[in-house]
Parts: sequence; C-alpha cells; structure tokens
Amino acid sequence: MTQTVYDIAIIGGGVNGCGIARDAAGRELSVFLAEKDDLASGTSSSSTKLIHGGLRYLEHYEFRLVQESLREREVLWSMAPHIIHPLRFVLPHRKGLRPAWLIRFGLFLYDHLGGRVLLPRSRGINLTTNSAGTPLRPGFIKGFEYSDCWVDDARLVVLTARDAADKGAVIRTRTEVTSATHEQNEWCLNLMDTWSGERSTVRARTLVNATGPWIGGTLSDRIATTSQSSARLVKGSHIVVPRLFDHDRAYIFQNPDQRIVFAIPYETDFTLIGTTDIDYNGRPEDAKIDDGETQYLCDSVNEYFLKCLKPQDVVWSYCGIRPLYDNGKAAAQEATRDYVLECQGTPDMAGLLNVFGGKITTHRHLAEDALDKLAPWFPRLPASWTRGSTLPGGDFPTEGRCALVAALTARYPHMSPTLINRLVLTYGTISNNILGESRTEFDLGRHFGADLYQREIEHLVRTEWARSAEDILWRRTKLGLRLSEQEALTLEEWLKSYMNGGQCAEA
Repeated sequence: MTQTVYDIAIIGGGVNGCGIARDAAGRELSVFLAEKDDLASGTSSSSTKLIHGGLRYLEHYEFRLVQESLREREVLWSMAPHIIHPLRFVLPHRKGLRPAWLIRFGLFLYDHLGGRVLLPRSRGINLTTNSAGTPLRPGFIKGFEYSDCWVDDARLVVLTARDAADKGAVIRTRTEVTSATHEQNEWCLNLMDTWSGERSTVRARTLVNATGPWIGGTLSDRIATTSQSSARLVKGSHIVVPRLFDHDRAYIFQNPDQRIVFAIPYETDFTLIGTTDIDYNGRPEDAKIDDGETQYLCDSVNEYFLKCLKPQDVVWSYCGIRPLYDNGKAAAQEATRDYVLECQGTPDMAGLLNVFGGKITTHRHLAEDALDKLAPWFPRLPASWTRGSTLPGGDFPTEGRCALVAALTARYPHMSPTLINRLVLTYGTISNNILGESRTEFDLGRHFGADLYQREIEHLVRTEWARSAEDILWRRTKLGLRLSEQEALTLEEWLKSYMNGGQCAEA
C-alpha cells in the first residue's frame, strides 16, 4: 500500500505549531502534526495569559514588534471572544523609577501604533479617588490606565488545533518524533506512541520544527542537522493567590530592577502574579518555580499592596521556559520577544523550517510568515485567510458574550448560573452542544466536583484530545483550583476506564 505523503509535517503542539497547522490546512495543504505530550503542555500554557502589545518592549526600541502585536490584539479577540476579552491595566507611578512623562509618552505610542479600534485609549487616573487605589499602600497618588486583552492560553492552542483538524489536518498527541531523515525529496518521520509504545512512520515534503524550548535538542538529536540561529531559554514563573482586590482591572507594577510584575484577576476568586525572567540551562521539562522566585513575586507586589502576601498564601504556581531568539542581550528581560523563521532546503528537495522565539500574541501572524517561507514548495498556495476567521465556539460578536450567557440561561433555566457562565467562557457557542437536551445538572451525568460533569468530560475526550485529569483540570479548564486531590484521583480513574472503551478525539 502506498503511504500518504503529507505536504507539511509539524513537530510540536504548542501555539506556533498548531497555528501553522491551522493556516496550512485552511489553504488546502495536507498537514500532520505530532506532539509528544498534550497540546499546550509546555510553554504555551505557562504564559501570563495576555494578548498584549508589550508596553515595556518600547524601552528596547522594538517598535515593529509592538506595532505587530498591537494590531493582532483585536484580530485575535474577534477570532475567539469566548476565551479572549479586553482588560484594563493600572500602572501606579512610583517615584524614583520611570518618570511620569516617559510613561505618558509610551502610552501615547501604545494608543496610536497599532490601529486600535474597539479597545479604549489610555488615561491618567488619581489613585486617591479612583477605586484602583483602594488596595494600594498610601503614597501612590498618580496612575495610568490602558487596555490589552486577557486570553486562556491553553484553550487558544486546543481550539486552534481543533479548527486545523476540522479543516483536514491530522493531529496526533502523545506521539513522539524519534527521528526525521531525508529520503530524496521527502522527510521520513519515525514515531512512537508515548502511551502504548506503538511505532509508525509518516512522510512529508516539508518539515516544521516548532518544538519551542526543545528546538535545539530536536535539531541535534532527532533531525541531525545544525542551525545558524539558537534559542535562549528563559524561565518565567507565576503564582496564584486568593483574590487581592475587588475590581476587575489588572495591575502592572514597576520594580527597581527594571522588571515589571503583573497582578491579574484570575478565575473569579484568585489573583495571578508574574512573571520572572531568569536564564535557564537545564532540560525544559525539569523546570520548576523555586522558593526565590516565589519570594521575589511576593516582595514585588508587597511594595504596592496594603495586604502583605507571603509564600504560604500561594494556592498554585507554574513556570514555563520561553525559547527566545538569542540576540545576544546581556539581561534576560532585554532579550527580544520577536521570532525568527529559518528555512533550509530548496523546492527540489525536502524543506525544513525552524521556528525560533515568538509569543502567543503574534502566533497567527507567525503562521502566515511560515507559510510564506514554505511557498516555494507549493507554487499554487492559496492566499492567507485567518484574519477575520473565528475559532470553534467564537462565532458571535466580540462584545456579545453577555448576550450568549443570557440566551443559554433562558434555554436552561434550571441550570446553575455559575456553570452556564463558565461554559460560555470556555466553549462559547459550543456550550449548547455540551448541554444538549439536559434540563438540570442531574442530566449531565456523573459529578466529579465543583461544576464538572460527565457530559463535559466526554466532550473533551471526544473532540479536544484530553487523555488525563491534568489535561482537563489544568489546560482545558482551570478546575484544578477547585477540585480536591481525591476528586482529581477519582477523575483520573474514571478516565482510564472511559478511554479503555475506545473513546478518543477525532483527529
């Protein structure tokens, strides 16, 4: 039997790999994507969860990157208004650090560089009279407020992969590429299912290495080639604590070491604080937040908030390794957040595209650039299409989320308002499919804790590649913050039984 030869094979199921898969599949190319763990299980689920221009990047003269990022905010918001929403940021002015005139000038550029349409402009605020000043320590008088967007980063990746699969891409999670070799004008990828140990091969005309912090090892150990570019691994850690303030705005705090720390409303009852920027030299999969980082984040916000935060207050923490393009800067926080796409080969031989750097905000544009790089292998490549498109569940107006909640509440009057609101924030219009003909929570099957029911879990396994309790509790949802350890173990056992029945995502 003749083996299928894909147009593009992609290694890596993070935001860049899935973004390229979606763009390519939508241009009628045949696509195969392999991810050795779960989708977004690496860097892409460990971000500060922002779609933002990067206000601090202006200090490093990265005007093109800031402009591109600012332009993408409203593009991405319109693609997925259920998992992306506007967020106002409060920047208290701190004497002795960046002067007020410099902040005002930076915010003026921020308002005008990126074609802002729907997001409100920045403004100055009086922290002695504005509610944003209430949780702050005495002495903060002047502040500034500006707009960016919040994103559920892991769900963005999963929905991007789901849309790629709906357009014909083959998405294989828990599938490790053990080696990739040239065979004339094709790549032969040797695969191993990391759960069953089963081995297989696929062939493709071009190969995309989108393995994030593993890019160097993938090149040397799996593809057996070299690159003129390299990645700088930087650890970014975050902590989650009980809610520190009552309003729905976020804070951006300046530190004397020139770093900034965010304090962001998180999952209704919590505050997310981050991030650190520390050079990292170990294996990406071994990275963990350390006590020094936790203390640093606590100390940073304690300079601003009345409530004194201690490491014991942390209810959850996470860290990720950012594979920044190494531009030779001395300090980690000065390293560029831009991306570099390195293409090897010619159209008459197998092509290789390596993805260095990048950020969630620019992933859609990165995918367009990646397809431009691969265009010589596909002379009849259709035009780019993702601008103006929507992700699964996002087919409603950007400011129509409340109307969607109201419509679902009217259709399911006996369902918990908390459940309906969470489903809309997670699945958008697909919430209707999950609830189906149910009338009450009792109709949703087994209850696993918080407002997690069997119907939702079956949906995640069947359509979103969920295979473990961690996939569901920390990436598809954030209900790990609300389920007990025993409830999580019960879910894991139930999943094993369910999976043994042959249930899996439609690739």
